[in-house]
Amino acid sequence: MNFQRLVHFGKKLRVLMISEVKKYPPPVNRSMVELDRSFFHREVPLLAAYFPNAKHIGEFVKRCKQDILYMPNIKHIVQMDDSKAVLLQDRITDVSQLSALSQEKVKEFGVELRPYTMQLDYSFWKTDDILRAILPENLLDETPSGFSQAGHLAHLNLKNEFKPYGKLIGQVILDKNPSIRTVVDKADTIANKFRTFQMNLLAGEDNFLVEQSESGCKFRFDFSKVYWNSRLSTEHDRLISKFAKGDVVGDVFAGVGPFAVPAGRKEVIVLANDLNPESYKYLQENITLNNAGLFTRAFNLDGREFIRQSPKLLYDLYTKTPVIQQKRIVRRKVPAEEPGQPAKSVKEEKIIEMKVPKFYKHYVMNLPDSALTFLDEFVGLYGRYPEIAQDLKQDPEFQLPMIHVHCFEKFEIDEEPPMEELHRRVYDKIVRLMGYELDFSKMEFHHVRQVAPTKPMFCVSFELPEELAFKVVS
Repeated sequence: MNFQRLVHFGKKLRVLMISEVKKYPPPVNRSMVELDRSFFHREVPLLAAYFPNAKHIGEFVKRCKQDILYMPNIKHIVQMDDSKAVLLQDRITDVSQLSALSQEKVKEFGVELRPYTMQLDYSFWKTDDILRAILPENLLDETPSGFSQAGHLAHLNLKNEFKPYGKLIGQVILDKNPSIRTVVDKADTIANKFRTFQMNLLAGEDNFLVEQSESGCKFRFDFSKVYWNSRLSTEHDRLISKFAKGDVVGDVFAGVGPFAVPAGRKEVIVLANDLNPESYKYLQENITLNNAGLFTRAFNLDGREFIRQSPKLLYDLYTKTPVIQQKRIVRRKVPAEEPGQPAKSVKEEKIIEMKVPKFYKHYVMNLPDSALTFLDEFVGLYGRYPEIAQDLKQDPEFQLPMIHVHCFEKFEIDEEPPMEELHRRVYDKIVRLMGYELDFSKMEFHHVRQVAPTKPMFCVSFELPEELAFKVVS
């Protein structure tokens, strides 16, 4: 069988397996309060092709796939008496319903068609199947089987109508996902200044301390005390790819470090800030855990205060540590001691130096609910510090920073605004907040994700104009 035919058969087989599963729904009990796994049991009468001589099974399975029962979590070859048998599709009730090839092989190998009862239990059905069997009928249009995962923890955001069934939903999700040990539901909306929310434990361990891998780094944090969104991993990587080795990045709302730590690992100099003391604690821990301390500094300031102080914080770093020195082990070839012998490779320690710039190349503002309202702090960014401003103007390498600000732009349910219109609305807000007519054509609007049908999340990137950066403010 050539590769294309193999791929085609694989797709056909997957569709067949899915349709077979749909054919056998679990028993229904909409009054279930505590999950009773033993309730989910079903017997399916089939025919099985019994092989007196099991050595012929391999050829039969290879040649007669169209008549064999293929289902997830069900073995199509079973033990029967002193030999083995192959389960046949339930449409087959006698030998005449087999394909011509299968009939030929049955005759050739002396195969007997025998009755077989297939036993299906709780482990057979998927999360969505079980939930559809126990939730009220009026809730079946949108079963809440999806979740976000951070380490061993699954986080649901149940709608109010599903909350009375939270324990059942949580237990099924726990059972069906081996990597999950804790299932929680958000109890309210993010309403405090630290972007955290109260959570209800639905199932599993009462353990919110998680380890999460992302962007080649490991992160540790208490999920109940900090903000973390696994759905933003692609956005983290996208922005980090814009940072070059030796750039300076100001991460205004750094959280536990999903931008700052990977950037520091690629030798980007990051000044990372978060107001939440718990985020700051885990930010420091993650910097150490990932050996990013040479290039990443953590701060625990209000976002406005951090932006305001950021030129001085960097200038202080430049003054105290104008060059970052990094030890590296390199290999060097040395001539052979005797003629005709190959050269030797030896390891030696080398000091690599990186000059610390006096200016920022990027600012990241990942606080979509309110980041736009902090933009006015960039007016007079360098103008507040006359000595720093004068020094920067004389620096031939100086560049103005790119600002990457995340935001939502909600619209009404009866609206269908095109992206260009949404971009214009965000642009108008930025112009109003900064008091300056930015060049719309030079701004980048990236659609990060659709948080809700009428709530897109954007990242807007633009260069801070020189007039604003050096504006003298009190």
